[in-house]
Amino acid sequence: MAEARGAVHRFAGHWPATEVTLIMVTRIAPVGKIARTVLVLGFLTASGVATADEISEPIGYIMKVQGEATMTSRGQTIDARVGQAVIIGATLRTGAQGSMGVTLSDNTVMSFGPNSEFTLDEYQFEPAHEELKLSARISRGTLNFISGVIAKLKPEAVELKTPTGTIGVRGTHFLVKVSE
Repeated sequence: MAEARGAVHRFAGHWPATEVTLIMVTRIAPVGKIARTVLVLGFLTASGVATADEISEPIGYIMKVQGEATMTSRGQTIDARVGQAVIIGATLRTGAQGSMGVTLSDNTVMSFGPNSEFTLDEYQFEPAHEELKLSARISRGTLNFISGVIAKLKPEAVELKTPTGTIGVRGTHFLVKVSE
C-alpha cells in the first residue's frame, strides 16, 4: 500500500478533478516506479496544461477541516478537504467559524483556529542529505504547533514569521496568536 500512497501523493491537490481517478487506479493495482513514471509522463502529455517543472511534491496533508477553510496554491483557491496535499507556497486560510489541521512529512503537526492565514514559504526534508528547513509565516489567527523531525534534528532550521517578528523553534510545542 505504500507504493500506492506515493502515487496518490504526487497528484493530490494539483489537479482536483483528476485526483479521484488516480486514487481509484492506484488502490486497485499499486504500480511500480517505472509504471508510475509512465503514468506521470502520459498524464502530462495528455493534459497539455502542466509541465514537469510545475509539479511540486506534497510536503504534507490536510488532516482535519471544520467550517470554512481554503487553500490557495499557484493562484488558485479551493475549499480545503481532508486528504488534500499541501505544497510549498500554499496559503491556508480559515473562516470565522473554521479550523484546519495539517501534518507535514516530517510529522510536524499544525492546527489553525478561526480567521487564520498561514503560508509555507520553504520546506526541505531530506535527513539523509542533511537538508532540513521549515520556514513559514502566519499573518493572522491562531496556530498550535507541534514540531516534527526537522526541529528535533536541526532546531535552527525551523522559523515562523509573524507580522511583528520571527519565532525560532527550539521546543516541541507552542501556540501563536496573531491579532488583526
